[in-house]
Amino acid sequence: MNLFNIKKPITTPDQAASVPTNVATPVQAAVSGPTSASTVVPRAAIPNKAVTTDKVAKKFALGLTSIADIIAPSYVEVDFSSLKINEQYYTTLFVVGYPRYVGPNWLNPLITFDNALLVSMFIYPTQSKVVLDDLKRKIAEMEATLESEIRKGRVVDPSVQVSLDDALTLQAEIAKGAERFFQYALYITVPANSKDELERLVKEVEGSLSSLLIISKRAVLEAEEGFKSTLPLFMDKLNVWRNMDTTSLAMTFPFITSSLTQSEGILYGINQSDSSLVIFDRFSLENANMVVLGKSGGGKSFMIKLEVMRQLMVGVDVIILDPENEYKGVCQKFGGEYVEYAISSPVRVNPFDLPVKEEGEDALASNVMSLHTLMKVIMGNLSPEEDAILDKALILTYQQKGITQDPNTQTKEPPLLEDLYKVLIGMEQEAAKNMSFKFEKFIKGSAAGIFNSQSNFNFKNKFTVFGIRDLEENLRPVAMYITLNYIWNKVRHEKKRRLLIVDESWYLIKQKDSAEYIFNFAKRARKYGLGLTTITQDVEDFLATNEGKAILTNSSLQVILKQSPVAVEKLADIFFLTSGEKHFLLSSGIGEGLFFAGPNHVAIKVLAATHEKEIIEG
Repeated sequence: MNLFNIKKPITTPDQAASVPTNVATPVQAAVSGPTSASTVVPRAAIPNKAVTTDKVAKKFALGLTSIADIIAPSYVEVDFSSLKINEQYYTTLFVVGYPRYVGPNWLNPLITFDNALLVSMFIYPTQSKVVLDDLKRKIAEMEATLESEIRKGRVVDPSVQVSLDDALTLQAEIAKGAERFFQYALYITVPANSKDELERLVKEVEGSLSSLLIISKRAVLEAEEGFKSTLPLFMDKLNVWRNMDTTSLAMTFPFITSSLTQSEGILYGINQSDSSLVIFDRFSLENANMVVLGKSGGGKSFMIKLEVMRQLMVGVDVIILDPENEYKGVCQKFGGEYVEYAISSPVRVNPFDLPVKEEGEDALASNVMSLHTLMKVIMGNLSPEEDAILDKALILTYQQKGITQDPNTQTKEPPLLEDLYKVLIGMEQEAAKNMSFKFEKFIKGSAAGIFNSQSNFNFKNKFTVFGIRDLEENLRPVAMYITLNYIWNKVRHEKKRRLLIVDESWYLIKQKDSAEYIFNFAKRARKYGLGLTTITQDVEDFLATNEGKAILTNSSLQVILKQSPVAVEKLADIFFLTSGEKHFLLSSGIGEGLFFAGPNHVAIKVLAATHEKEIIEG
């Protein structure tokens, strides 16, 4: 029995008189062991307010253990420049030298170091008057040094001249109140599981700091003080400070990484700055347009295929204009419909099809304007005379089929390209006959039948791909334009979330009229719930045109993957890239680049699950 758990009852005089004199006290009973029945204390003699044995035991046990006992390590071993706490080793570095010029987020390499680090910053404000007095004295000393060197005919030390210029500038800023002065300390504690690992990590940290022109030293004979300085105890045990003004101090804060993690959307990749997920819903922005720029082999197609698969899973319809048949495999695996343009293909699209009339719209006039652009894509630039002849010929072609501006006539079967050819041949002007010769190949030549038949296709599949790889190089822009116009006439009458992906868009951008068409496409797509994705590897050609730049600025999402040195300079002017970002684009691997979403942008690495890779690469 624990004697400390027994408390002697407090009795009143009356109660004491009723207790037999030969009865042992509770303590005596505990010491002497069991007693006879005649010596047991009567129950009535124990007060009702006596503390029970269990409660006293708990209080006693609590008094033996403190919070420090719970959290304290088993042992701490202090070495020359390191600590060993339990089985973990620690070394602390303090910074003694800083670069003259720094940019925003310059400490990011330290914060994003691969291994865990304990980093502490201590900031002590100082009085401006004291600083100004010190600066005045320092300036006088440096001026005297320079004057002495000049009188002796020696070469002036450039470091002294630079320091003098900086001091004068800082003095003026502090005097005007534009700057304040602080004492700043930066300490880094490196943890490791072994002595060898600790040495390796310390050298890596010192190397990262040296790359930033930061000079660091180990806390020799002050390992314990250094470790305590990096604990969240607000204690500066090292007291290694450096003067710093407000602007420089603001640059030390490394926590400026943009976060692009939304509660809904699809996963695009990993934020390489903080390893967070880049989950984004492109339809949540002012428009859902996206431009993807990257050199060949940079991972553009892989990224787009990955996005297509994930957008389909969240219920978004996808339409792809595929010049190289790269998306055929993914289309077939997802049960999509692959439409292939070729002589042998049964699928036909008639560019003379009239769109479904919207309220207040002249369907005939709208399609005539679209055909004007198509003819320019086919025949090249037209003179004012040729343009007027073409306009007249198009209207006459529709009239010969009984189609006028009367809506009741616009449901009749539309004309074909050969009908326009016959109209131009029958016109008296020589220019009309010359124009007909320019697209005679579509009527009688090698491309006969591809664009000279009534439409027999109406896509209803959630995933549709138009492949044009098997067409001649000069026919691809024509096929892309006709397909885009056909898609536009269909999707604008059923508003729903759709993506239209135009791969190798430079085919259209390089020609002014088709570039203007796709630019208008990008401007109007949002109204019908459509997101346009333009992809190109010829960044220089894309940005060389005003239309290409306009498409870029009218896209809320931009993805820039690996670039060539020439292209990255042009991108730097448009996106205001830093030197670090330019270097990143030049040295990035496959699937790595910059992801711009509205005002924010991050460095991204595209990642796919194993089964996704099998679908894309299989």
